[in-house]
Amino acid sequence: MEGNGTGNDKIRVLLADDHPHGREGMRDIVGGAPEFEIAGEAANGEQAVAMAAQLAPDLVLMDINMPVMSGMEATQLIKAFDPRIKIVMVTVSDDITDLFEAIKRGAQGYLLKNLSPSSWLEYLRTVALDEASLSKELAFRMLQEFNGGSGSGAARRPEVQGAAAGRGPEDRAHTALTQREREVLEQVASGGSNRQIAEAFGLSEHTVKNHLKNILQKLHLDNRVQLTRYALEKGLVKE
Repeated sequence: MEGNGTGNDKIRVLLADDHPHGREGMRDIVGGAPEFEIAGEAANGEQAVAMAAQLAPDLVLMDINMPVMSGMEATQLIKAFDPRIKIVMVTVSDDITDLFEAIKRGAQGYLLKNLSPSSWLEYLRTVALDEASLSKELAFRMLQEFNGGSGSGAARRPEVQGAAAGRGPEDRAHTALTQREREVLEQVASGGSNRQIAEAFGLSEHTVKNHLKNILQKLHLDNRVQLTRYALEKGLVKE
């Protein structure tokens, strides 16, 4: 992938899962696609951090629950020393609290192990191309949580409620967005890819990327996942 400094156009992937069968499953899916290359495998979070520093992969598939060091902790450490490495959390759980925590730690994506291999590959390609957002299903669950759709969801997570409440600078930044930028933001938070957004508004993908760059700068955010969280917090996404 561009920027990996190896002269190799393939997307170099580090697999991190404490279960051999888990790594085997990821290896079968990712290793079978011509654009991906397995750079290494780690059996716990501590190994994942060490191997990420040594191998500088383009992408890490990180199991959440691992011994020695959790996937969440490993993600935070990896992003601290090399923010360019993209990390996708892999789990059997779609617990919304895990999703929030993964985003907070710096993850770019979130994959469920029970998804089909084709869904995995499609999603990982978009992550590698900086086009990934949350799945529409998970984005809608987040929206329900913010709107109190599960009853006590907001009360269980005061840190989320607080993050949504006291953001004066971000509120002011949001008012600086143009109408088109707000529309693009809503599409991103609803799960739209760059191509889908371009088709929806009759724009080129290059123009959409420029809009996204401007939006990220104005809101002081780093990636599409954070944009999605922001849009959900602000109630910008409709059912």
